[in-house]
Amino acid sequence: MPKFVITGGTKLSGQIAVSGAKNSALKIIPAALLSKEPITIKNLPEIEDVDRSLELLESLGAIIKRSKNQVIIDTSPIKESVLEPKLADKFRGSIMFVGPMLARFGEVKFPHPGGCVIGAGGRPIDLFIEGYKAYGAEINEDHGNFYHLKAKKLKPANYFFPLVSVTATESMLMTASIIPGKTILKNCAMEPEIEALAEYLNKQGAKIKGAGSPTITIEGNKKLKAGIFTVIPDRIETGSFAIMAAATNSEITITDCNPDHIMTLLVILKKVGVNFEIGKNWIKMKKSGKLTACDIKTHEYPGFATDLQSPYVVLMTQANGSSLVHETIYDGRLVWTDMLCQMGANVNMCDPHRVIVQGPTKLHGKHLVSPDLRAGIALVIAGLVAQGKTEIDNIYQIDRGYSQLETRLQKIGAKIKRVD
Repeated sequence: MPKFVITGGTKLSGQIAVSGAKNSALKIIPAALLSKEPITIKNLPEIEDVDRSLELLESLGAIIKRSKNQVIIDTSPIKESVLEPKLADKFRGSIMFVGPMLARFGEVKFPHPGGCVIGAGGRPIDLFIEGYKAYGAEINEDHGNFYHLKAKKLKPANYFFPLVSVTATESMLMTASIIPGKTILKNCAMEPEIEALAEYLNKQGAKIKGAGSPTITIEGNKKLKAGIFTVIPDRIETGSFAIMAAATNSEITITDCNPDHIMTLLVILKKVGVNFEIGKNWIKMKKSGKLTACDIKTHEYPGFATDLQSPYVVLMTQANGSSLVHETIYDGRLVWTDMLCQMGANVNMCDPHRVIVQGPTKLHGKHLVSPDLRAGIALVIAGLVAQGKTEIDNIYQIDRGYSQLETRLQKIGAKIKRVD
């Protein structure tokens, strides 16, 4: 298995472009099932989870024509309604295929979705199952490992999400778009990726109002067209690069991004003392003086993104004072900080959802293992800050969400290489 070898302590400079959003790409690919016409997806990130999604579609019988950062998907040949366990087990995003397949074929069989340690057993699919039931689906479950959903005819619903969930909102939205009648979804997630998905579906014949707000109304259309979808910039990658620049006190310009999508982070960085300028589609990170510790609490969009919590912990190791980092979304997402302590950080865990970071501390290179995608990028940032050599194993997890990371970082001066 490959690993990253990083020699830290070097200032970064230059420009780094943001890729298409992982969390947008992993929803528009399953959305191809909503129409029998070919869809063209542009600005597609070259990441592992996208590869797995296209592989899963191809296993169902779809025709895939892929070129750099673009794919054309034709789902018209698909007759199969069973998700191959060996493929679906590999990534959490496989759950997004269920709703469109159920709506199109009236039946779908699938295993419990896999992913990293954050994405597997710690994230049940109850919200999805209850939502499909609201549409009239019958659920047969084999000990929680394999599911069989079917319905002679799905019906529109008036559904309230008991918990705010991005993926459940998107799945219910996609499913309802080809169920004739009026569906009302309440307590919805409000992420930009949901707005982008709804905008595309509206162009293809659906009538969706309220995407990006807590209440979404969908007037379904039995047949949708397909067209061109351009994946929006990845806000988590944007935030990761901004934190990376701040932690290494480097001057870099982040391009092809949407600063409006990470405004909560930018407000926090300003409080911390980080210097930067923003434009319509760029952020210029500047050298900063003394950084000041600042507490954060993760929250659904537009709050502080849970996916930026891990990189932020690394930044706080370089700030003066004590900061409380409170993870409210996922259990177990702070366990990785033990590895940061091995590098010399002063991080104390109060409970599974809260840590106190005392800074500034000098970090030193270590041999580490990436436990999940977001902790993985945090360890890369820590390696760039640290003195000496850092080795990070299990970088498959990082590749799931960051395209050609080492090549892009090398171009702005990072001493990082991929080693088999």
